[in-house]
Amino acid sequence: MDEHFELFLEEMGPAIDKRYVPPSSIERFRGKLPKQLLAYWEEHGWCGYADGLFWTVDPQEYGPVLDAWIGSTPFMEKDAYHIIARSAFGELYFWGERTCDSLTVFAPGAYCFPRESIFQNGDMNRGVRTFFSARDRDENNFDGTFSSARKKLGQLKHDEMYGFVPALALGGPATVTYLEKVKAVEHLVLLAQLAPLDVMTPPTLTDL
Repeated sequence: MDEHFELFLEEMGPAIDKRYVPPSSIERFRGKLPKQLLAYWEEHGWCGYADGLFWTVDPQEYGPVLDAWIGSTPFMEKDAYHIIARSAFGELYFWGERTCDSLTVFAPGAYCFPRESIFQNGDMNRGVRTFFSARDRDENNFDGTFSSARKKLGQLKHDEMYGFVPALALGGPATVTYLEKVKAVEHLVLLAQLAPLDVMTPPTLTDL
C-alpha cells in the first residue's frame, strides 16, 4: 500500500461491505482508467469508508447514472467519463479518461462542479493517488447530517444511499426527518429526471 492510500485510510477507514472486483472488471477498464486505480480495486475491492459516508463503486454498475446525468450534455463531447466513487447522499465523482477527476455532480441538488485537474493529459496514476489522499469526511457530510441519518436509518449497504423523500427538486426539506434509505442507482437516475443539471463555475477575481 502506498502512502497516499494510507493517508486516505487514516482519514476515511476502515473499509466496510467490501466487494471483490473480478478480473473481468479489471480488464474491462484497462486502458480507460489509470493502472493505479485498478491496483486499488485489486487490493481493496469496492468498499464503503467512513462508516458508509464515501464509497468506491463499479463504473459499469453506475453507467445508467452517468448517462442520466451527463449523457446528453456537452461533457460527453469533452471526454469519456466513468463514475468511480460516490457519497452516502449522492455526491458523484466522475473520472475522465483524459481529464482525470474533472467533474463532480451533487445529485440531490442537481448541480455539478467541473474543474481542470493538474494531472489531465499527464500522470494519471499520480492523479488517482492524489484523489484518494485528498478526501476527508466533511466534504461528503451534507449539512452535518450523516451521523443523525445513520442513527435513524441504520448502516448503508453498498447499493444503498440516504435520499430525501420528497426530493429536494420537488420542494422537499433538506432535513434528516425527510431522509430515507433508498437504492442508490435507481434513486440517482430518478433524481436526474427531476431537474436539469446546473453547471457551477468557479469564482473569478471580480467575484471576490
